[in-house]
Amino acid sequence: MNLSTKQKQYLKGLAHSLKPVVLMGANGLTEAVLSEIELALNHHELIKVKVAAEERETKQLIVDAIVRETQAEKVQVIGNILVLYRQSEDRKIELPRK
Repeated sequence: MNLSTKQKQYLKGLAHSLKPVVLMGANGLTEAVLSEIELALNHHELIKVKVAAEERETKQLIVDAIVRETQAEKVQVIGNILVLYRQSEDRKIELPRK
């Protein structure tokens, strides 16, 4: 699923008031962190993840791995905060048309 610019802008607006639900620790991207992200996406559809990485390249690799493993859409990355969206079967968020 590819999000249009209009849909990403809509999701950014919804995500603005959210707090990060998953905080990555010093151990990096582990199976436990991925399973927490999966649970949060299934429950909320739109989540923020705080990525603990100091180097830009490392952070980008972690973000890419999270997106690949969860099959979610990256809405945006600001600083160490990643915003992810994945539609659930319940469809809690109604996206605008493309």
